Amino acid sequence: MHHPKPLLALVVACAGFGQDAPGTTSASTATANAEPAAAGEAQFLANTRQLTFEGRRSGEGYFSPDGRALIFQSEREPGNPFYQIYLLDLESGDTRRVSPGTGKTTCSFFRPETDEVLFASTHLDPQAAAKQKAELEQRASGRERRYSWDYDDTMDIFTARRDGSGLRRLTSAAGYDAEGSYSPDGRLIVFCSLRDAYPAEKLSAENRKRLETDPAWFGEIYLMNADGSNQRRLTNSPGYDGGPFFSPDGQRILWRHFEENGAIADIYSMKLDGTDVRRLTRFGAMSWAPYFHPSGEYVIFAANKLGFSNFELYLVDAAGRREPVRVTFSDGFDGLPVFSPDGGRLAWTSTRGAEKVSQLFIADWNHAAARAALRAAPVAAEPPTATAASPAAVAPRSLDPAIRAGDLYSHVEYLAADALEGRLTGSPGSHTAGDYIAAKFKLAGLEPLGGNGTFFQDFDFNAGVKPVATGNRLRVKRAGSQPVEAGFTPETDFRPLSFTENSEAEGEVVFAGYGLSVPGKAGEAYDSYAGLDVTNKIVLVLRYVPEGVEQKRRAELNRYAGLRYKAMLARSHGAKALLVVTGPNSPNAGELAPLTMDSILTGSGIVAASISGQVADALLAGTGKDLKSLQTALDVENPHAADVRFTLPNTRVDLATKVERIRKADRNVIALLPPAGGDAAGGREYVMIGAHFDHVGRGESGGFGIKGEEGQIHNGADDNASGVAALLELAADFAHERSQRPRDFRRGVIFAAWSGEELGLIGSTYFVGKPVVPLANVAAYLNFDMVGRLRENKLTLQGVGSSSAWKRLIEKRNVAAGFSLALQDDPYLPTDTTPIYPKNVPVLAFFTGSHENYHRPTDDTPTLNYEGLERVTKFARAIVLDLVKDPQRPDYLKVERAGGSGSRETLRAYLGTIPDYVAEISGVKLTGVRGGSPAEKAGFKAGDVIVEFGGQKITNIYDYTYALDAVKIGQPVKLVVVRDGQRVEVTAIPEARK
Repeated sequence: MHHPKPLLALVVACAGFGQDAPGTTSASTATANAEPAAAGEAQFLANTRQLTFEGRRSGEGYFSPDGRALIFQSEREPGNPFYQIYLLDLESGDTRRVSPGTGKTTCSFFRPETDEVLFASTHLDPQAAAKQKAELEQRASGRERRYSWDYDDTMDIFTARRDGSGLRRLTSAAGYDAEGSYSPDGRLIVFCSLRDAYPAEKLSAENRKRLETDPAWFGEIYLMNADGSNQRRLTNSPGYDGGPFFSPDGQRILWRHFEENGAIADIYSMKLDGTDVRRLTRFGAMSWAPYFHPSGEYVIFAANKLGFSNFELYLVDAAGRREPVRVTFSDGFDGLPVFSPDGGRLAWTSTRGAEKVSQLFIADWNHAAARAALRAAPVAAEPPTATAASPAAVAPRSLDPAIRAGDLYSHVEYLAADALEGRLTGSPGSHTAGDYIAAKFKLAGLEPLGGNGTFFQDFDFNAGVKPVATGNRLRVKRAGSQPVEAGFTPETDFRPLSFTENSEAEGEVVFAGYGLSVPGKAGEAYDSYAGLDVTNKIVLVLRYVPEGVEQKRRAELNRYAGLRYKAMLARSHGAKALLVVTGPNSPNAGELAPLTMDSILTGSGIVAASISGQVADALLAGTGKDLKSLQTALDVENPHAADVRFTLPNTRVDLATKVERIRKADRNVIALLPPAGGDAAGGREYVMIGAHFDHVGRGESGGFGIKGEEGQIHNGADDNASGVAALLELAADFAHERSQRPRDFRRGVIFAAWSGEELGLIGSTYFVGKPVVPLANVAAYLNFDMVGRLRENKLTLQGVGSSSAWKRLIEKRNVAAGFSLALQDDPYLPTDTTPIYPKNVPVLAFFTGSHENYHRPTDDTPTLNYEGLERVTKFARAIVLDLVKDPQRPDYLKVERAGGSGSRETLRAYLGTIPDYVAEISGVKLTGVRGGSPAEKAGFKAGDVIVEFGGQKITNIYDYTYALDAVKIGQPVKLVVVRDGQRVEVTAIPEARK
């Protein structure tokens, strides 16, 4: 089922397909290759042995679903020089013929869950016996001839039981039908057919000649039901398409496609409807006979990379992102490899035996070594390509200057592959993504604008903290008539906070309520430290803000409730250390605060730790007060009551904290397309285009931790492989445009791919601190973050208020682009515009909206709208061209930053709604809800528009966030949504945000 096509006038005599197997070598050559063969194959293959010996030749064997038998083809039938199909019992060694015994047969396969097999045969050909006789006479004459597979036009596909009974014909079209295999569930058959070349009379004179000399050129892939019904064509491109198999999950088809000249073949896969064609190899050789490992992680195939007649086995990862890895090291032919169903054995056809003719070989397979070798393989020089069309549409090219959906898909597919493991900042996957981007910039002809003549701007960052096992101590000492001294256990009773100083503190303890200090006039101000002396003492405070205040007041106080802010406040009042407890009235009552990652590289200047409710009880034990009563009094906002803020009598704490700040490195990738004249510095101006390429790894930073998704790779196809894809396509397009019309480029273009965005805009923040060109020379910045999910033609443009030029340019270019636009003024966004805008740079951000896959493992390559992404990229291209051509620089407008809640740690409530940021309506429209969330339990639906929240009117996302920030955990809250034109009241119970 993997017959290599003839090379026009030449023919390929590969194992099992001809009179003589290729690659026979002299003894000296064989000896020279013995050592590398042993060294190379041993890492993958063990216990290699020849399996078949009988007959003139054998090959192309396939395992039964239970791994106990092989079905194969062999020339061993008396009176018939052609292949017949045999079944070999791998336990008993018994062999029996399955095919009728007349004519030619090939390409057998087991049907799962049944006693059936399929094979292709010409036994119904009226000339079958005559052809056998002619072949025998040819051989008896002693006249040698090279034999190419003849694509007999009477070859059809049949099924039978394993004993050969119950023979049924499945295909009857004129022309060759063969190379069939079953889907994993046994319901479908994929096969190769030349039927569209028949009748030959319908062909042009050129194609009739081609049919005579090179019939394989007409081979295409077809699919049919297991009973032969619903036969349909999947491929449609010049050159031989054949040898198809299903992927282990049955969702894709793997095959090899030959170029029109027949000299080169490569491996492809596609969906069952013929769409989403992906090219896995660009090996510059005849690569064929591909077969999936049962894990689905990689493909094994044969290729003559090392010489026309020397075929070896190679591996390639299932996405084709890395260069193939060589498996066999044996002169001659190694091909037609197949794995056993458990992935532990490999069977293949080889001429490595003493007789140098094709026979079946079998060996134990080392799956772990294969995975390791593929991980270590170089990144593919050309990225895997994907398209909705046939292989003809994915011919090799460097970096097409045109902006195309297929190229955008290719970029996203690479960046969002499992192999990059979610591109967490500082991870190997992030570095691989950076290498890919730099390679594309170089391929486009851009100039490096990083450090030391490279495209990379390196930066270090704080990747988190971890406690030092021997450096943390907490002891409580209480004097009096019954003195007490107790020690507590790190991580159980207390935990250092991420920003603590690595130091020690010992002293009296002062309870300072919620530890807040909020400015304002009477009735608005709040000061937990009023009347308290905490100098050289240890302050104990409650986490969060008073639980009993109204929602509006809670939102005001939340801005000052971050733990780092509370630590800074305690330090400013002279305290030695800070202890924080989550009170019994608060969410996560009594639990230790998490050791969350803090991207700020410095400590807080004070020893700081979180303590459990049990430790707090121990501290208060001698006071006659309890934490529940104290918090309840504070929750009604009575911070000045004398009995709720006090020094703990006769109580001292001995505290030591030590954390290791984990430092990692990553880099931005920055390239330059110089302005006219080529001066890359000085007074030249630039338009900068950017997108972040990092994501959240396996959900370590920014994942939602939804049950069942823990630890899964978050591939980030939309967030933000989509934005990087747009950036790369613009780079290629503008480089070509400048080569054609250099005078149009009054301004240069800087292309910036940022890392660290998901951890807090680290890369772009580093850039503005150490810019590679003066920021005063940057006329505008355009950002692409999540631009791959265009729906209902709605595109959001953010930061429009940063320049009066934006609306004019947007209006001009959208006449042709035709988007339904939502324009938002605010330039302070949770993306890389935020560090850049305050440097007096007008910004414009492109965004197609949030969705239910956001920051989840389901944000995968197939979920994007690539035609929409192409439109968005072309729309941005037109705006950037206006900016580089226009002699007038966009003005800069000051936009005041809207108030909002403080750090994420102050956000206590969780509903699980997914807002649609693109919708231009009053209220907050939902694109969906998180699985298992309070919103799902309450009955929220995609398309609902929230218009009231706890009695407050909701007109936009800011109203919604403000209201959510102020709700009480565990207490029902009423919301009003508009659903199908009707107002519907929904009651939700907010949960504590973990």
